Amino acid sequence: MNENYVPAEGKKAPAFTLPDAEGNKISLSSMKGKWIILYFYPKDNTSGCTAEAVDFTASLPEINKMNGVVVGISPDSCKNHQRFIQKHDLQVTLLSDEEKTVLQKYGVWKPKKMYGNEYYGVIRTTFLIDDKGIIRFIWNNVKVNGHADDVKFKLAELQR
Repeated sequence: MNENYVPAEGKKAPAFTLPDAEGNKISLSSMKGKWIILYFYPKDNTSGCTAEAVDFTASLPEINKMNGVVVGISPDSCKNHQRFIQKHDLQVTLLSDEEKTVLQKYGVWKPKKMYGNEYYGVIRTTFLIDDKGIIRFIWNNVKVNGHADDVKFKLAELQR
């Protein structure tokens, strides 16, 4: 894929294959035919990331009825994902991108600032990908409160 490719609405979602919490390889193409809510988050077991995963888990029955799946990606290890899933009884699929290749492909691994220090990290972003692999909507710099509801609403709207 072109190094300068920037995922955008109306474009094909960048292909990827990453391990889930159990180490099974999951690829974007293996979910073809489903609407994919692909969300990128900074770190397992932090307050915002936990709230987001719990909210998406609570929304899964409605999302599944709309032929949707929810997949979260962070730079955490598969082991961390296992603990995170068990601790919070999560039902969403979490993928590990320790090498940060998919984070970079989707343009969410960027410089951040905290207390005057600059470092690289994940910018909380969600992509809504249709059943043909096309990005239909992007939420940048996601605020967690109400986000799962916004995503469900947009999914229903796009399927009308």
